[in-house]
Amino acid sequence: MATDRNAAESLFAALPPETRSKLDRYETELRRWQSVKNLVGPGTLGDIRGRHVADALQLASLADGEVWADLGTGAGLPGLILAIARPNTTVHLIESDGRKCAFLRHVARVTGAPVTVWDGRIEAVLPRLDPRPAVVTARALAGLDVLLGYAEQLLMTGAVGLFPKGRDHAAELTRAAESWRFDADVIPSRIDPDSRIIRVRRLDGRAE
Repeated sequence: MATDRNAAESLFAALPPETRSKLDRYETELRRWQSVKNLVGPGTLGDIRGRHVADALQLASLADGEVWADLGTGAGLPGLILAIARPNTTVHLIESDGRKCAFLRHVARVTGAPVTVWDGRIEAVLPRLDPRPAVVTARALAGLDVLLGYAEQLLMTGAVGLFPKGRDHAAELTRAAESWRFDADVIPSRIDPDSRIIRVRRLDGRAE
């Protein structure tokens, strides 16, 4: 991933000082916990702001709703970052690794991020969410065809999907179209010129 550092810094500069401070705290805690929890790829630690935080931040303005859900959130990417950037939005962070959940709960406490951390599998947690999320996100979790299956019950009832993808985004869209009937926008990433954000606006079910 070739990060556009100027774009990343411009995203940060547009944020309120309190939000920037909380995101700085996130970076600090991520570095502190990384040696024990292996939360992100070690090769990305030199540019946490661009590779992870700014990459997540760019999703904040692409959909709206009071409740969001982040599938397989890992180190809180993008869900925890979005909750910090959108303090009036509740974000459900779904993660099956208990060690990562401990990190998420800790950072939520120290930043006051409006999140609920769910330690469990996606298919077990989603039916329990009430009210239903209006937006569902997932980053570096699975191919788009698989993600549509995970998020099917939300997308079929009107939720918007935001799924960051790398240089293989076109191939992922082609594979997904073989299995699903859906409408999607392909939005250029502001952080990486080779990446795109797939915004799923409607899912009508499996392809016949």
